[in-house]
Amino acid sequence: MKTSKCHHSSRKRLYAITTWLLLLQVIFAGHIKANKPPATFVLVPGSFQPASVWDAVKNELQQRGQRVIIVALPGYGKDTTPPASIHLNTYRDKVMAAIQQTKGKVILVGHSMGGMIISAVAEAMPGRIEKLVYVGAFVPKSNESLLELAAGDKESELHALLVPAADFSTISIRDVHKIPDVFCADCPEAIKQKLIAENQPDPYNPSNERVAVTAAAFGSVDKYYIYTRLDRTLGITLQKQMAAEAGIKKGYTLESSHFPHLSMPTALTDLLMKIGQ
Repeated sequence: MKTSKCHHSSRKRLYAITTWLLLLQVIFAGHIKANKPPATFVLVPGSFQPASVWDAVKNELQQRGQRVIIVALPGYGKDTTPPASIHLNTYRDKVMAAIQQTKGKVILVGHSMGGMIISAVAEAMPGRIEKLVYVGAFVPKSNESLLELAAGDKESELHALLVPAADFSTISIRDVHKIPDVFCADCPEAIKQKLIAENQPDPYNPSNERVAVTAAAFGSVDKYYIYTRLDRTLGITLQKQMAAEAGIKKGYTLESSHFPHLSMPTALTDLLMKIGQ
């Protein structure tokens, strides 16, 4: 009888110890996750966009404890670099310089034409990129240009509005009053008017230059795609085609126009945080 009671008592103690160990494991795992160091997000704008288009997302990411760098590309905003001197590698080098100022790996996010840029960066320095995130962005196969990719987009309403300069130094939007509907139909009216007021010609060369990518470098970097389903600039069909051809299997969809960073920055930030986990 005493032996039976002893065994019963031992089993109870063992059960209690096991339960506490499991509980501690859960608490410890949660503590590690909660104390994961902040990620560094590098945000790259696309065509016809100053760096400020990322401001709302930057603010939200920082409020959630993340580090953020927005890359201001030459030829936009107040930058006075002659457009004819700007090439795709000019943008690539600008982004690489920003990454080199940080420590560790970064989550590199590109919107629209920014997808071409981050692809070139990943090819040049794959070891510094933790993840590539394409937001309604172009994803090249090797030796493809943005203009070549865009030529197959039957859903885009932008093509008919584009007019190159006589010397092909820039490309402009023929009717600026159509910018809100094509780029950001779901944006607040104040943002639509700001897009019209701040519009400026885009350097032509970067869109016409091809990106070389390889499986060994570009192909080795983890990739995500955030689809913009209501996009009238870069159609959803082409978005899905490019992502599939690049082997991108991880993705999310926003019910947004081409500019989710302006129309729904919180929803976009939520996805970036999820990707960054």
